[in-house]
Amino acid sequence: MWIGGQSGGMTYDVDSVRARFPSLATGTAHFDGPGGSQVPAAVADAMRDAMTSSLANRGAVTDAERAADTIVLDARRAVADLLGAPPEGVVFGRSMTQLTYDFARTLARTWRPGDEVVVTRLDHDANVRPWVQAAEAVGAVVRWVGFDPATGELDDVAGALSERTRLVAVTAASNLIGTRPPLARIATAAHQRGALFYVDGVHLTAHDAVDVAALGADFFACSPYKFFGPHCGVVAGRPEVLADLRPDKLLPSSDAVPERFELGTLPYEVLAGCTAAVDFIADLVPSGGTRRDRVVASLAAVGEHEDRLRERVEAGLAELPGVTVWSRARLRTPTVLATFADHAAADAYRHLAGLGVNAPAGSFYAIEASRRLGLGDTGGLRVGLAPYSTDAEVDRLLDGLGSFLRSA
Repeated sequence: MWIGGQSGGMTYDVDSVRARFPSLATGTAHFDGPGGSQVPAAVADAMRDAMTSSLANRGAVTDAERAADTIVLDARRAVADLLGAPPEGVVFGRSMTQLTYDFARTLARTWRPGDEVVVTRLDHDANVRPWVQAAEAVGAVVRWVGFDPATGELDDVAGALSERTRLVAVTAASNLIGTRPPLARIATAAHQRGALFYVDGVHLTAHDAVDVAALGADFFACSPYKFFGPHCGVVAGRPEVLADLRPDKLLPSSDAVPERFELGTLPYEVLAGCTAAVDFIADLVPSGGTRRDRVVASLAAVGEHEDRLRERVEAGLAELPGVTVWSRARLRTPTVLATFADHAAADAYRHLAGLGVNAPAGSFYAIEASRRLGLGDTGGLRVGLAPYSTDAEVDRLLDGLGSFLRSA
């Protein structure tokens, strides 16, 4: 959605976008998007329509069977358009965590004692613990890559690689401090060593147009509920890599890719919601071309909007006494982690909640990152901007933190 600007250019029309989210009518200012976005009416409608239509198990004989099959194939194509990935490599599951555990166990069958797996201290634990535990189960070695607490920048991953490296797992963006590592460079280094590259894209996908092929990811995991969709998980894998993997599955279930990685009957209403979420993103600004083209254009507009608001948040926090901002990387998402001298972040969270401003406190499962920053398991206050965030909400956030610091 766009409106004309004073200079003849175009401006992101956030009010038009917000009108499509029923939950925003409550007046709550949501800075909690990194934990799960609000849902537009179109997504809820698509899920309701699927659940109340004539559906059966996927097949080609009855209308109900064909309708179910269409929902699944449409969802694969929609996610493929969102991520710049082939639809035949799109795997659906209950959550990103569940899928990552499944892939970790499957890949570990190809590892031998002394093989190496590389993980980082910047990542959400869902892209750490599955690999650590899978490595331990087969006697593989875990190599850790740190990051600089002063800058938030990831250390050099290439230095942790060797001829024994089998898998490298790195976040596309830190859900705690927003840091965006140089994925394409890491992918090149991993592939030169013959290793596979698993990317946690959960936090990035809501904020930037992803191109899985350009990033060099063999697996790219994300969660539709972070970008306006229902709760589920997705892994977009390279089909030729998936074809070589043999996961546990039921004997009569399909051995085709990607179906061999999807356990049980898929939730058709959830997949219908995923398609609607991608269509919603593609329609955020009026642009032509394919759905993929429109997704890229929309997310470019969203990025400009969110980055402008992030700069306002950071400037406002810099004027408040005793506030430390930990989101410092050169390239980062619109996600700001802050702590307060002599005041607990959890108290700020509760104070803001009383004002109708949702900005939670914690380490948000990025436990290694929080500890590396010296924040222990407590973490800090996380401010996450979204396409529906406004200048007025930023003002409410900053005013609320000001009143918290004055009253605490």
